[in-house]
Amino acid sequence: MSQIYTIGETVYDIIFKNNQPVSAKPGGAMLNTSVSLGRLGVPVSFISEIGEEQVGDLILDFLKNNNIDTNSIYKFGDGTTALALAFLDESENANYTFYKNYPDIRLDIDFPKVNKNDIVLFGSFFAITHEVREKLINFIKAARNEGTIIIYDPNFRRPHMKDLPEVKKYILENIALSDIVRGSNEDFNLIFNTENADDTFQILKENNCSNLIYTSANKNVEFRSDSLHFSIPVPKILPVSTVGAGDSFNAGIIYSLFKNRIKKSTINNLSEEFWKKAIKAAISFGSNVCKIYDNYISESFANNLSRIIHKQLGL
Repeated sequence: MSQIYTIGETVYDIIFKNNQPVSAKPGGAMLNTSVSLGRLGVPVSFISEIGEEQVGDLILDFLKNNNIDTNSIYKFGDGTTALALAFLDESENANYTFYKNYPDIRLDIDFPKVNKNDIVLFGSFFAITHEVREKLINFIKAARNEGTIIIYDPNFRRPHMKDLPEVKKYILENIALSDIVRGSNEDFNLIFNTENADDTFQILKENNCSNLIYTSANKNVEFRSDSLHFSIPVPKILPVSTVGAGDSFNAGIIYSLFKNRIKKSTINNLSEEFWKKAIKAAISFGSNVCKIYDNYISESFANNLSRIIHKQLGL
C-alpha cells in the first residue's frame, strides 16, 4: 500500500467574520489536506515545523487524533508557532495577516524515505521560502527519483507579489518536478499573467509537467493534459467559509489516486473517465468544507464516504 506525504507550513488559523472571531483551529494548506485524508483512514505523514509551546502542543494533539503521522514534524523551542488571521469578505473568501516567529534553524529533521508509487503533495509559499528551500527541494527530488507521484499546488497570493521576481524560478522548478499541478485561476494570473487554462497549460508543458487541474472558485474546473481537454461544472452552494476548500479539493484528488492504486508509470495515460470521477469527488470535498468553519472535511462526511467506498469494494 502506498503512503502519502504532505510537506508545508503549520499555522493556527483565527477566522474573522464582520471583524469578529468566529473560529480558531489548526491550519496551513498541507496540514488541511492531511487532516481530510487522515479522517478517511488514509496513511498520511505530515512534514512540517511547530513551536514547543501551548499552541504547538494543541496542534500536535489534533493531528494525532486525526490519524496523521507526526514523526517528521520539527519541534523548535526558539520561536513560536505561526498565527494566521483570516478575514472573510462578503463572498466568504479570506484575506490573511500572518504572524511568524521562526528560529534561525528551520526544518531540522531526518526526512522520511519514500517509495515507488507513494504520493507527495507540496506547495504554497512554504515551497518557495528561502530558509527551507534547499531541504524541501532535496526531498522532492529524492521522491521523484524513487518513482513517487508528485503533486504541486502553488497557492500563490497577492501579498507575495513583491517576492515574485525572486521566487518565480522556484515555482518553475517545482512545476518541472511535478506530475500534476493543481492551482487556481488567481494563482496563475498572479504568477504568469494568464487568464485561462489553455495558456496556463502551455507554460506547464514548457516546464515538463503534463497534467493541469485548473480551478476557478465556483466556476468550472478545467483539466488539461497532452490528450485530454474538458470541464466539470461546480454546483452552486451558499458558502460559510472558503478557507481550506482548495486544500480539501487536493485531498479529493489524492484520495482517488490512492483508492484506485494509481501508479507513477500510468499517471500521464489515465482515462478521461478516471479524471472526471476524481475531479467530481474533489469538488464534493471542497463543497463540504465551504459549508462549515472547518479547514477540512467534516467527520460525518468522511464516515459517510468511507461507508460508500467499503460498500463498493464489498468490504
